[in-house]
Amino acid sequence: MASPPVLFLKNIRLTFGATPLLTGADLTVGEGDRITLVGRNGSGKSTLLKIAAGLVEADDGERFFQPGKTVRYLPQEPDLTAFRTTLDYVESGLAPGDAHYRALYLLNELGLHGDEPTASLSGGETRRAALAHVLAPEPDILLLDEPTNHLDLPAIEWLESELASMKSALVLISHDRRFLENLSRTTVWLDRGVTRTLDRGFSHFEAWRDQVLEEEERELTKLDRKIEAEEHWMRYGVTARRKRNVRRVDLLDDLRKEKREHRGPTGNVKMAAAEAEASSKLVIEAKSISKSFGDRPIVKDFSIRVARGDRVGIVGPNGAGKTTLLRLLTGDLAPDSGTVKLGLSLGMQTLEQKRDSLDPETTLADALTEGKGDWVVIGEEKRHVIGYMKDFLFSPEQARTPLSALSGGERGRVMLARALAKPSNMLVLDEPTNDLDLETLDLLEELLGDYRGTVIAISHDRDFLDRVVASVVMSEGDGRWLEYAGGYTDMLAQRGRGVEARKAEKLATAPKKEAAPPGAPKGRSKLSFKDKHALETLPGRIEELGDEARRLHAVLDDPGLYGRDPGLFAATTDKLAATEAALAAAEEEWLRLELMREELEG
Repeated sequence: MASPPVLFLKNIRLTFGATPLLTGADLTVGEGDRITLVGRNGSGKSTLLKIAAGLVEADDGERFFQPGKTVRYLPQEPDLTAFRTTLDYVESGLAPGDAHYRALYLLNELGLHGDEPTASLSGGETRRAALAHVLAPEPDILLLDEPTNHLDLPAIEWLESELASMKSALVLISHDRRFLENLSRTTVWLDRGVTRTLDRGFSHFEAWRDQVLEEEERELTKLDRKIEAEEHWMRYGVTARRKRNVRRVDLLDDLRKEKREHRGPTGNVKMAAAEAEASSKLVIEAKSISKSFGDRPIVKDFSIRVARGDRVGIVGPNGAGKTTLLRLLTGDLAPDSGTVKLGLSLGMQTLEQKRDSLDPETTLADALTEGKGDWVVIGEEKRHVIGYMKDFLFSPEQARTPLSALSGGERGRVMLARALAKPSNMLVLDEPTNDLDLETLDLLEELLGDYRGTVIAISHDRDFLDRVVASVVMSEGDGRWLEYAGGYTDMLAQRGRGVEARKAEKLATAPKKEAAPPGAPKGRSKLSFKDKHALETLPGRIEELGDEARRLHAVLDDPGLYGRDPGLFAATTDKLAATEAALAAAEEEWLRLELMREELEG
């Protein structure tokens, strides 16, 4: 006989303002269940999880939670401000009978020591502390909302293993397909306010969802035919037998009401990249390039050839130097030694990892048009900004909405829309899957599959790498990088192991803080305002100094300059030496700050 559920929600209804969000949602969680909750951004998944946790009260419906059982909920944006240190925060979630050693054990496993001040944690550190907080008590039910956000691959794979070994029932919301496929045994689909349940894991969800939508489309077609037949009868049918006529008029009204009240599935994002003329066949050729920070090698003697149309993934733990390698390959940063040759007619567009590069006060429409009116030009096509917004699931009413009011997923779609509108034959993607829902990810992968240019992507998403890239450049530690043919799974088969966490110098006793990143003041957990400003402005400064150095080289390339004007020759030589020294110093400072950011945010 099946045991009774630990938690169930039945016919949950909730309305925000005049808009119904949940109109009949159910959720049943039994002992040891592994459930994934899926649905579009804005469908109400996080709200339903909060109702399950008892944090939000529904307008109507039933919630039951078995007395004596325990539940822990991981929000997308944890708040640790009421606690002094990470250990204080994690221990606050433990009951008297819980094993208190797990608090420190889990913090150490997640790269923390417990004495980090909560007031100065980075996004990644906050997420890791919050995971330790909910995992430490080993509750009967774990409700996890995007648990892999801000985690690198070693942390994601560790978390996956830890959850698989626990006896707790799981309800997961995540955009990480591989994570869901490996952990789920039941899929609950929240769509247009109601839930449907598939008693199989996430790997079977998409085929089932497509069948449901196809059947719905067939039923809608039948409804249209019924309405058409009844309308024909109204116009041309016999008007005798009034009672029967009245019944058929009522039937037509009912059919029209059913059609009127039908909520179709949310539209899909429509993506198309504006492509520039093809680049030369050889896009990037790097020969024996190296880059170090002080005594620490970031890239050591690395060579690669990237041809037109190649898809290359860059993979490694936080702090390994993935962004530095990307900047070296794209010519944005000069190597200490070795050469990087870029192909001809290269039109490069970059999708940045940091959403905060968008001005929060800019409106959505101005962000898409760059403040140049009401039109977006995509290749040779001119689109009104409202139509282009609809392609990315924004409503016309959002045109004047400031970006600060958008969700993380919506800001991610803005970044995509901006990058794809500009002509390119090479896309450089830094964590492109952050905050995107599964359907949007599908369409991004489809677009990249059709894109005729070259793609280089940094990603922690294993499924995205398997679907998109044809080779993986993997950090092997100590500045060594190797290229493996195929996607992430192919790399695992060749390498025999996944991405290990970068070795960090530990202090002798715990709990104590990890050794600071190179150049970071002791005790710091995030970049200062000054450092953050420098990190944002140094690339422009480096470009200016590079342009100046090239101009001075051009002056000195004149073989008759010394004979005509020895003073100008000497002044130009001195200025070139000073400019190249300033350029080297600026690059070194950017590298130091970028490595500090990677380690602190990791």
